[in-house]
Amino acid sequence: MIRAMIRRALVLAAAFAAALTPVMCLGDSSKPLPAKATRELPDELLALLEQKKMPKYSPILVRLFKEEAELEVWKQDANGRFQILKTYPICRWSGDLGPKLYEGDRQAPEGFYTITPELMNPNSNFYLSINLGFPNTFDKAHKRNGSFLMIHGDCWSSGCYAMTDEQISEIYALARDTFLGGRPSFQVQAYPFRLTPANLARHRNSPNLAFWKMLKIGNDHFETTRLEPRVDVCDRRYVFDAQAPPNSPSPVFNPSEKCPPFVVNPDIARRALEKRRADELEYARLLEDNLPAAPIYSGLDGGMNKVFLTRFPGRVTLAKVMPYASYLPQLPPIPWIDNDGSLTSRWFGSSFAASAACDAAANGLATDRC
Repeated sequence: MIRAMIRRALVLAAAFAAALTPVMCLGDSSKPLPAKATRELPDELLALLEQKKMPKYSPILVRLFKEEAELEVWKQDANGRFQILKTYPICRWSGDLGPKLYEGDRQAPEGFYTITPELMNPNSNFYLSINLGFPNTFDKAHKRNGSFLMIHGDCWSSGCYAMTDEQISEIYALARDTFLGGRPSFQVQAYPFRLTPANLARHRNSPNLAFWKMLKIGNDHFETTRLEPRVDVCDRRYVFDAQAPPNSPSPVFNPSEKCPPFVVNPDIARRALEKRRADELEYARLLEDNLPAAPIYSGLDGGMNKVFLTRFPGRVTLAKVMPYASYLPQLPPIPWIDNDGSLTSRWFGSSFAASAACDAAANGLATDRC
């Protein structure tokens, strides 16, 4: 009996040590990992995982929404489908709705990003940080540039999605445990807002509408299947869940060249098509009802979730950069902010959300600053 107990203890110890090995590969630094990067998930979150039947080391997927100022962590359950685990209010984001275009524009990225262990920074000056990997292949195909765009702590930055230290501690630990489970990467989906028919109808005058409708295809694949969409880029556009046509070799995608022949998994395509048709009908109805359109440019430099307004007063300011000024013969007047932190409902109709950025060129920050 004693020998069996000793043998079992040794096996468990060896398994635990093997599981910890990938942690030492987080980030590019050779420094010892600080305690904040190896801290266990809080008991409340562990209990939530058990309640939702989500294995501790199963994959995660992160979704970011600027206007709502929310970060969602989804996690794969015991059935292999992603379910929502927790929604975190975003403490700060900078720029405006729309993708990041160039270094120094203060824009937080939008699109689909793949996070690998080396993009995790346990020694960040912003407590902990996760590099989004901007620019991705889509961004590069459009000659967009920028560096060190992160999800990080400290609730203060200029070009990233900034959380509180407590929040990033949980998000970082969930990401770390994904890698410990053997997953080589996880996906981040960054959106201007929840891509509902109402939100798209409100922002119908934005020069980014076509880009956002393209992102919606990937969004719809995920929401209708609860599976991480495969993302490729060709002809300078995103394609999702592409596979080879019958009796054809696997397609090779080049971001800047014409798309090769491909098909989408029929089950995924059917589900997404049903959602798209329903959303398009609702979108058309809203236009017929003359839903008020949002201004192209808000006049503010990002924002934060309203739960943080009293804790961090004065961090949402008038914009210093006007990304879409070239599109506008005349800018709309700057709206006022209501007591709850939202823009006037005449323009947006819901809370104005925000996120922050860590644009190194704009701030002269060192590589490990974020």
